[in-house]
Amino acid sequence: MISAGNIAVSLCPVFVFLGALIWLDSYKLIRLRNVILTIVGGSVAALAAFLCNSILLDKVAMGFMTFARYVSPVVEESFKLLYLIVLFRTRRIGFMVDAAIYGFAIGAGFAFIENIYYLRSLDDPNLLLWVIRGLGTAMMHGGTTAIFGIVTKYFIDRDAISPALMYFPGFIFAVVIHSLYNHFLLPPIISALGIMIFLPMILMAIFKKSEQLTRAWLGVGLDADMELLERITAGQFSDSNIGKYLQTLTSRFPPEVIVDMLCLLRLQTELSMRAKGVLMMREAGFREEPGEEIREKFSELKFLEKSIGATGKIAIAPILHTTSQDLWQLYVAKE
Repeated sequence: MISAGNIAVSLCPVFVFLGALIWLDSYKLIRLRNVILTIVGGSVAALAAFLCNSILLDKVAMGFMTFARYVSPVVEESFKLLYLIVLFRTRRIGFMVDAAIYGFAIGAGFAFIENIYYLRSLDDPNLLLWVIRGLGTAMMHGGTTAIFGIVTKYFIDRDAISPALMYFPGFIFAVVIHSLYNHFLLPPIISALGIMIFLPMILMAIFKKSEQLTRAWLGVGLDADMELLERITAGQFSDSNIGKYLQTLTSRFPPEVIVDMLCLLRLQTELSMRAKGVLMMREAGFREEPGEEIREKFSELKFLEKSIGATGKIAIAPILHTTSQDLWQLYVAKE
């Protein structure tokens, strides 16, 4: 009978590394409860993948090793990525750091369930086996999902490919890495050590680059928001390029709708500035809870969007904060 110590040894590295990623995030962009929910999501993905693999293995005419190398990676990565795609679609991921943490948390949850399954089915007390599962397989699950998140965020930020295909490159990366790992091209202990060495190096490099971009974005973005808000407040807005653009819409929309468009722009700018302020406070070690004033602003935001209507929102889309990172700001502002 395998002891609980073996399963602890096999899972310890992946959860320690996940904790290190959260600790290294200077801006503390993700709340602990969201990390826990993501781990649970990864656990559910593992159960669904196990059920699907069991059904497919009975249906397809191939050996277990062939299935593990070419079919199982596609199935398992597909289920792991679903939760991360939901986070992208709901604008919960603003930077590559977010994508890496969420992705690794999903992989940790997946590995947790998978290792419990092996704990019950493998009658092998060899501690080395469970060290390899922790250093290798569990880290692989976290790493492939983190890489999917990072690659997908890269394409989303650059709007380089169509929305229908933006998840495809990261998915291919994840499946190929998973498949290569299951080919056992190297001895298991060497593969495990390789993942333990190179995965942290890759993720640390991404963390460093992401924090540099975040600081640059905070400085430039905050200055631009302040300048725009000052123009609106001082009545100098009509001389700006955005003001001139709004003037071109006066022949297409009633005056009251144009006013609502200006109010929507002002409100989004205020919330954008708040989001940047929240990040600066988090970097300094403070966390401010949203008050009633912020909730009222979001209620006003919804009212203005409804008042302007779908056609009006399309018309002012070029001047609103509508990129994935800008929309993410609104999520941060109301957290």
